[in-house]
Amino acid sequence: MQTEDYTGANRKAWNTSAAIHAGSQMETLLRGFRQPGYSCLDAIATGLLRDLGLAGRNVAQLCCNNGRELLSIRNLGAADCVGFDIADEFIAQARQLAAAGNTPCEFVRSDVYAIPARYDQRFDLVFISIGALGWLPDLPGFLGVVDRLLRPGGALLIYEMHPILDMFNEEDSADPPPLRHSYFRTEPYVESDGLDYYTGTIYDSGPTYWFHHGLAEVVQGVLDVGLILRHLREYGHDISSTFAHFEALAVKPPLCYTLLAEKPVAPAL
Repeated sequence: MQTEDYTGANRKAWNTSAAIHAGSQMETLLRGFRQPGYSCLDAIATGLLRDLGLAGRNVAQLCCNNGRELLSIRNLGAADCVGFDIADEFIAQARQLAAAGNTPCEFVRSDVYAIPARYDQRFDLVFISIGALGWLPDLPGFLGVVDRLLRPGGALLIYEMHPILDMFNEEDSADPPPLRHSYFRTEPYVESDGLDYYTGTIYDSGPTYWFHHGLAEVVQGVLDVGLILRHLREYGHDISSTFAHFEALAVKPPLCYTLLAEKPVAPAL
């Protein structure tokens, strides 16, 4: 299969899941974003964003889902904000949430590998968050897109599930949970029982493809496109809605991480 085959299949599955996700969270989000300054971001993300400084900064979120995080970033003081996602139905939800709070954000339905060139070097910050990287068959290609979107001096902020979680099954309750998969797996995980990670509803779905990218692969990919690593931290709390029970483990793996990298500014001639 080619990259577009994987992303096309995932697009169909995410569009199918949109109505199910909306049923479990959309009303809560609509109420929230009708309130001035509302944010769904946790203290970790909020603190890092405030440390970066959002005032006057243009922000892109790739794989933005229903836009709730980008809208929160806009409410924290960012300037122009643009969210990109492959799923038509989630982009529609993002626009609905933006309208509910009269929040000026742009949402673009696009495969992240095909973001139009008019967005090149437009952004001071690219934000990547929960469960985005695993849907990407070509991580180096994706990070190349991040690089072309960033202005010199701009930053990439990743707040993601830790890739070590790909070694476990989320339903395991033993302490410690057994290792099920190799950390060095190269074949994608294939599922067809739906994408409702909020309520755990099982439903028939077209196949979805999840790709394991180890932490070293992510870091090296960031370095390979010329970004400068500024920060890398691992945490013991879950941000995925699927591994929350791992927080209480006596023998606990890292559950998420943050990474901050900067695009260098060319020296003045």
